[in-house]
Amino acid sequence: MDLLKGKTAIITGAARGIGKAIALRFAEEGANVAFTDLNYDDNMKAVEKEITGKGIKGKGYASDASNFSDTEHVVNEIIKDFGSIDILVNNAGITMDTLLMRMTEDQWDKVISVNLKSVFNYTKATQLNMLKNRKGSIINLSSVVGVGGNAGQANYAASKAGIIGFTKSIAQELGSRNIRCNAVAPGFIITEMTNKLPEDVRKKWEEQIPLKRGGTPEEVASVIVFLASDLSSYVSGQVINICGAMKT
Repeated sequence: MDLLKGKTAIITGAARGIGKAIALRFAEEGANVAFTDLNYDDNMKAVEKEITGKGIKGKGYASDASNFSDTEHVVNEIIKDFGSIDILVNNAGITMDTLLMRMTEDQWDKVISVNLKSVFNYTKATQLNMLKNRKGSIINLSSVVGVGGNAGQANYAASKAGIIGFTKSIAQELGSRNIRCNAVAPGFIITEMTNKLPEDVRKKWEEQIPLKRGGTPEEVASVIVFLASDLSSYVSGQVINICGAMKT
């Protein structure tokens, strides 16, 4: 299928995990892919090679998504290299989990900055190009933790809940220019990070999920392809949980 043929996408935080799965799936669907991560390292080079190996244009960019001026610079470079932007996927994110009584100001500030401010930065930097073209799809990665909260993740939950409010507001602001904005809220997704959890902790998580398993990055990517494509042309301002009914 070529659901994204002829479109250009920016995906943040895409050198590994869910971001990487989105980048590769977009390439399979025919999109040209500009992707970012904090450092232009071997991981990024490998993803770049995989994307271009599918016969489309792909390029990685080192970007501190939490830095406003750096984001503007990177987006301008992408527009020079690719011409325009049709899709933005705000995926960059970190965790610094601890109970509030132990949480430092730095742990709060960093998570809010990387997870929430980055969404503001990239949406702000790309909207002018989308407004000029009178089209676009913005997809923001929230989390079921942003929907329902989680003990020990007050900073992460606040950042992901903020993304939901931002998404709904931007959908209303930009809708008249044919620019859609949606969010996805993944649950327990099997990644390098979750693979590091002890086996008994993983099993406990899976027992709480009605589908009795964790999701895969590829399953998240499939929903994001739908939101990026014309299949969802009348879907905007929505939050789709990808969690096996863990949170409903």
